[in-house]
Formats: sequence, C-alpha cells, structure tokens
Amino acid sequence: MCRNIRTLHNFDPPASRDEVHAAAVQYVRKISGTTKPSAANQAAFDQAVDEIAHITRHLLEDLVTTAPPKNREAEAAKARARAELRYAR
Repeated sequence: MCRNIRTLHNFDPPASRDEVHAAAVQYVRKISGTTKPSAANQAAFDQAVDEIAHITRHLLEDLVTTAPPKNREAEAAKARARAELRYAR
C-alpha cells in the first residue's frame, strides 16, 4: 500500500469527500506510475480518480464494525510518535 494512503474507515467524524478524493488520487498515481499525467492521459486519469473515489465512498458507507470510532487527533499523535522513533536513529 502506498504510504500516503491513510485508513479512512471508522473515524469520528467520518472521512470527508476531500480525504476520499486525495486517497483516490494517490492510488491512481501509484497504479499509473506517474504523479502528473500527460495532456493525452489527463482525461483517463481524472475519470479513474472520480470512479475510485465514488466506489470508495460506497465502501466506507457499507462497512460495518462494532469497534468504537477512532479519534483523528489521537491517531495522528500515535503516528507522530512512531515517526519520531523511526527517524531518531
């Protein structure tokens, strides 16, 4: 999985459209092997992002869990702590 794609499921508040779109862009970039498509490929790139974002929103709406929703700030703090340990060497 691309490191820039974050888990979007089971957060309070739920993932925003912008977060879903950003994850779709990262996915399409990873799959296509490019961060900036050529003019000839821009339409296909944009269509893929839109379709993946649409499917992702449906997936997130349909997933069921009994776990309590995660707190965004707490998860971000955990990630920062892991990064400090990783890069402190």
